[in-house]
Amino acid sequence: MYPDRPLSEALERISSRRSVKAMDLQEPGPSPESLNTILDSALRVPDHGKLGPWRLVIFQHDDRAAFGDILAARWRVLHPDANEAQLRFEQNRFMRAPVVIAVISERQAGHKIPEWEQILSAGAVCQNLLVAASLAGFAAQWLTEWYTYDAHIQSLFNIGEHEDIAGFVYLGSAEKRPDERARPDKHTRIQRWQQPR
Repeated sequence: MYPDRPLSEALERISSRRSVKAMDLQEPGPSPESLNTILDSALRVPDHGKLGPWRLVIFQHDDRAAFGDILAARWRVLHPDANEAQLRFEQNRFMRAPVVIAVISERQAGHKIPEWEQILSAGAVCQNLLVAASLAGFAAQWLTEWYTYDAHIQSLFNIGEHEDIAGFVYLGSAEKRPDERARPDKHTRIQRWQQPR
């Protein structure tokens, strides 16, 4: 039989998973071995046509501060009246977590696999990052902030005509579990199919 057994502890963790705000993340981040496991798990997504329509860019250590300098400089161009506090915030954006992972949706236009399915596959990578991080004992948040959609910042990732940044996933540790938030009533979101009369 496949799978050979249920993993009730994993199901319990997934069913209670919460995103932790990036500003509440802290050290320690995942070790190199843990990060590799999280990344391996992240890429085990549905991928119709075996296209791998995504790529990941990892920011750790000094990379985070260097990218922060770029964000602050770009913010100054976009907002010439920005004050020092705003620029400092942009500069420290990627310092909010030990690891930041950019997920790029890298689609093939005109392929027999619809672009929508390719986009969904990249979204599944982001979700798997969150779930794998939680199962590995870390907290995470998937964000799409202004820099996700900025043409200059996108150019730094060599974004092509049929590509987008699906988001940035921040990984680290959290001191406490975040408060639960209201969830959609599943009875309003789930129904059983009925044959039309």
